[in-house]
Amino acid sequence: YGGVGGIAYHYISDTYVALFSRFIPCGVWEAVHLIEGLLANTSEVQPTTVHADTQGQSTPVFALATLFGFDLMPRIRNFKDLIFFRAGPHLIYPHIDELFGERGRNVIDWELIERHWRDLMQVAISISEGHLSSATLMRRLRSNSRKNRIYKVFREVGRSVRTVALLRYLADSGLRARVTAATNKVETYNAFSQWLGFGNNGVITHNDPDEQEKLIKLNTLLANLVIFHNALDLMEVVRTLIAEGWPITAEELGAISPYLRAHISRFGAYATDEMGVEPEAFNPELKEVDFTVLDLAA
Repeated sequence: YGGVGGIAYHYISDTYVALFSRFIPCGVWEAVHLIEGLLANTSEVQPTTVHADTQGQSTPVFALATLFGFDLMPRIRNFKDLIFFRAGPHLIYPHIDELFGERGRNVIDWELIERHWRDLMQVAISISEGHLSSATLMRRLRSNSRKNRIYKVFREVGRSVRTVALLRYLADSGLRARVTAATNKVETYNAFSQWLGFGNNGVITHNDPDEQEKLIKLNTLLANLVIFHNALDLMEVVRTLIAEGWPITAEELGAISPYLRAHISRFGAYATDEMGVEPEAFNPELKEVDFTVLDLAA
């Protein structure tokens, strides 16, 4: 959402729904808010792997994600411009040594990490205890002098983690496909939620941050409700087709998104005579389809 001084930042789970959304100022480094939102997540869905667009990767963000147990795997469009760091000055990597540039350069300073590991842990504890905002930390690490020891140790840890992430990304085509699918899902959700927020073309005109946050969260609630409605409709159609003898596989269902909108009337159809009708309890399990054949990690 474009707004007065801010945009909606959504955290989408692999089940298509938005865990929550936040209002962030326009023009900020989006990665600043990536970890902040995840740490504020109190839902039952606790992610272990986090995908983001290219803006979601930097060495300090990789370091902070690692400290809190998140496997940060963003879509990396400019990997050819990023530096691969060696674990030691004399290490040679057969077949891929050219990725690391000139030998003896771009080497991880493990002594620096060991020397300031306590400082790193103190920062992590301060964030987990709520004494320091991760967004504030990320802003400081981006703007502070490179002589700052906290910046240096975060950068060094992040260099090692990001190098491993880059190598995984390049070596595993399945991983690249999963990252692309996850980030495409987020982009599709953004278009879907914006379509639902049709009033004033989705532009938030209030200067009050509380009102801006409220509008974004209400839109997120509406989007999740429509996703739930679509999922129930899809399950009903699948059950009907199976009852008629049509074979429906888990792979086929995996290609269907609940972001369907062609059948949705955004302006609503209000039938007052149906307001007192209680809907039947929904069945959340689609036992008619064998999902055990799917590799969920893929």
